[in-house]
Amino acid sequence: MTMLPELRIGDPIRHEALTVFPLFSPPDEAVDYLLSDEAIGAGTVTVEEVDEGGSVPQLLVNNAGDSSVLFLEGEELRGAKQNRVLNTSVLVAARSKTKIPVSCVEQGRWRYRSRQFAPSETHSSSKLRRSLKETVTRSARAGLGHASDQGAVWKEVARQMNALDATSETRSMADTYEHHRARLDEFRDRLGYVEGANGVAVAIGPEVVAVDLFDRPATCRKVWARLLSGVVMDALEAGSPAKTAEAADVESLLARLRAAEWESVPAVGEGLEYRTDSVPPAHASSLVLGDTIVHGSVVVGA
Repeated sequence: MTMLPELRIGDPIRHEALTVFPLFSPPDEAVDYLLSDEAIGAGTVTVEEVDEGGSVPQLLVNNAGDSSVLFLEGEELRGAKQNRVLNTSVLVAARSKTKIPVSCVEQGRWRYRSRQFAPSETHSSSKLRRSLKETVTRSARAGLGHASDQGAVWKEVARQMNALDATSETRSMADTYEHHRARLDEFRDRLGYVEGANGVAVAIGPEVVAVDLFDRPATCRKVWARLLSGVVMDALEAGSPAKTAEAADVESLLARLRAAEWESVPAVGEGLEYRTDSVPPAHASSLVLGDTIVHGSVVVGA
């Protein structure tokens, strides 16, 4: 079983430095799940600090519902003692409690703002996701779970904030995104979801920087705008590159990853997790349940 199936690459959509390629493959709806924001909104899932004192690299998910719940690598959860992002994609089983691996993206706050976390409309940039993917793969390979390099995460959040002329009293990634709210909305309006797509590849200038593939179009549609938020931040940094990526660049990357050696690591929740860093500078992972690739993702960077 390949960790990245054959895909049809759709026509590119471009706005300034950002190019989006919709991806199409046969849908597979064998796995029943809700997305984290749906489950939190329905009141069947709560996300809290692991205990009163809290632990930066872990949060506690209580899924009281009858469906599994999917949390995506790089998605931001806001509230409690500090905002966090997911280190890896996790499928939390129905009627279960699971500790999920996270990284802090709000270095200057360690006090309760709320008891529970809320979902957000923002996602980590491709640069931050690459740091997460690289260090988590290294940790998992060493038998250390899905730990990130927290110092590197804070450094990247601060670097991006400075590069985009944003400020934050708590050094929060969310404040950088909020500072550029109008531009975020502009890019989202120009680069809307393409009907039938169950994946997306994104390029900044001539370089493909991220790929996300889901088991069904419905999931891709729901997370499309959120995924774009992170790469919009990358695009705002890039300015106006002279060259742009083409579909052949996406296919070349995917072909090399299909031929790569993938290694199995223990998943945090349900399913199996596979990872590869054998096609530098790409780092990839895939969350699989049965024969279904629930979420496959690739990030590329220097």
